[in-house]
Amino acid sequence: MKKRSKLRGLMLLITGLLTTVLLSGCDGKFVVFDPQGPVAQTQYRLIILSAILCAIVVIPVLAITVFIVLRYRDKPGNTAPYKPHWDDSKVLEILWWGIPIVIIAILGGYTARDTYALARTPKTAVTDVKPIEIQVTSLDWKWLFQYPDQNIATVNYVHIPAGVQVHFELTSDAPMNSFWIPQLGGQEYTMPGMAMSLWLQADKTGEYYGTGANFSGKEFAHMRFNVVSESQADFNKWVDSVKSSSNELTEAGYNELAIPGKSDEQSFSSYPPELFDSIVKKNGGHHMDMDMDENKDDKVDTDEQKSDAKDNTHNMDDMSDMDMSNMDMTNDNSSEMNHNHQ
Repeated sequence: MKKRSKLRGLMLLITGLLTTVLLSGCDGKFVVFDPQGPVAQTQYRLIILSAILCAIVVIPVLAITVFIVLRYRDKPGNTAPYKPHWDDSKVLEILWWGIPIVIIAILGGYTARDTYALARTPKTAVTDVKPIEIQVTSLDWKWLFQYPDQNIATVNYVHIPAGVQVHFELTSDAPMNSFWIPQLGGQEYTMPGMAMSLWLQADKTGEYYGTGANFSGKEFAHMRFNVVSESQADFNKWVDSVKSSSNELTEAGYNELAIPGKSDEQSFSSYPPELFDSIVKKNGGHHMDMDMDENKDDKVDTDEQKSDAKDNTHNMDDMSDMDMSNMDMTNDNSSEMNHNHQ
């Protein structure tokens, strides 16, 4: 027994040391708990709320477990009551069913509210600042960023203006991955043939860590990128410098870039028109906006069909309302018609 106790103690010590070593590589802080934008702030509050609600259940359960083990363990002189035929308690059943139901209802309500709110185009009091559009393509094993309004592109790093909403449009020209900037918001999947949408914003200037949160092959650990948040003036200067000092990304250059392999940071002064759309369509997909337009056209066609069917119904009704009182449908007339025909 003593050997087993010592072995367990040694295992706990080793586990604690390994945990300390692994966590020491996190730059001294947990980036998920260091929100630097409105989206991350909302998700941070949801994480804290979830932790509090879970603690309401977990802490009492652990405390009661310890109490039961100590109170009712088999030892000399234990005076704890022994009730082998006790099997029912309405009060306890209400507690261990009612409390979790209430917690799940509260957590589900807040989660649904925040999830749907963050999925929509964000509302802001700043109406004179246009959101910036960035198209993101995950490759093996690198990230391609395209700026449609500025007509420039980068690899494995991205610049954004601070205090400005950023609309990321995401797709993949490789296995499915996950785009994640922990300090600015939660992850969003990148999938071949689909153009996903993600809104983020950095409140302050600084550099943020970005990564791919999915396993996507042997070099998945290198699916990292640097996010530089800067003032609008500095962002404009950076765009001008990329346009003046970088080569253009050709179609052949993209095909070479898409070959599986690692890549350093790169900049391009231009890229082929409709490159992002061609990547989405190449994998058999469509933009969400395109799908919505197609559904709208289908709806118009359906409405026209319904209108034609309605007109046909009215015509049939008019025919059924015709005055047939002057028409003699007796057998004599029928016989005469047959005789004349003969």
